[in-house]
Amino acid sequence: MTAQIINGFELAKEKRAQLAKEVEQLKREGIVPSLAVILVGDHPASQSYVKAKQKACEEIGVRSVLLTFPSDISESFLLEQIARLNEDGSVHGILVQLPLPPQINELHVIEAIAPEKDVDGFHPLNIGRMMTGQQTFLPCTPYGILYMVQSLQVDIAGKHVVVVGRSNIVGKPVGQLFLREHATVTYCHSRTNDLEAITRQADILIVAVGKPKLITSSYVKKGAIVIDVGVNRLEDGKLCGDVDFDDVKQIASYITPVPKGVGPMTITMLLHNTVQAAREQHK
Repeated sequence: MTAQIINGFELAKEKRAQLAKEVEQLKREGIVPSLAVILVGDHPASQSYVKAKQKACEEIGVRSVLLTFPSDISESFLLEQIARLNEDGSVHGILVQLPLPPQINELHVIEAIAPEKDVDGFHPLNIGRMMTGQQTFLPCTPYGILYMVQSLQVDIAGKHVVVVGRSNIVGKPVGQLFLREHATVTYCHSRTNDLEAITRQADILIVAVGKPKLITSSYVKKGAIVIDVGVNRLEDGKLCGDVDFDDVKQIASYITPVPKGVGPMTITMLLHNTVQAAREQHK
């Protein structure tokens, strides 16, 4: 068998078209959804991500405000800027592009963002709400992964989901989202014994560890759905995921490519959260 490709680019395009209609309706009601993005320093990857987010905002009619600061700014100065945005009624969502310079504590920054404007879904209050099944902003990459799997019209309930990776941004929250959908979830990480034996049990395998082509076909159960979150650059400059795509596609039922897999959905769910924030703040 050869796996069907889960095209994140096309899914994102469809979702953004829907969001553009929602933005049009909000504007007719006098509400202009607005996202403020803070970029500290000149990290090339961060600059690229921010440009992609700004372009996506423009695409669906969301107002985007970019605040750039040099890498040597103090934590207190950055927190002051966040406090100002918290009080600005014209700004509905606030995103601080990570990573930050070493003199700034990322947790302090995340906690400084008003939970109702935390469209990244990283604030401890929003994470707690997610864990307890309450309405909240869901972390964008995990939310995008869930959306992709749901688009396949498969019944998630009762499926065994194996997550390889335990980061606060992807691994931990994505497992919780699938647990909410009544899946049985297993977490694997760098200290897991016999990783291959565990991943072969997965009906849905989600890999987010940042190790190029770590997962080969021997790690995958026949017919599994494989979601590759990793983005790695090889010595020849080409991008690849944490999954050996060409090998694993021979045994999986569905698989995401890198690029044009999970990445486009991450930004799309950021837009979704921003539109939701605008709607909620004007109730």
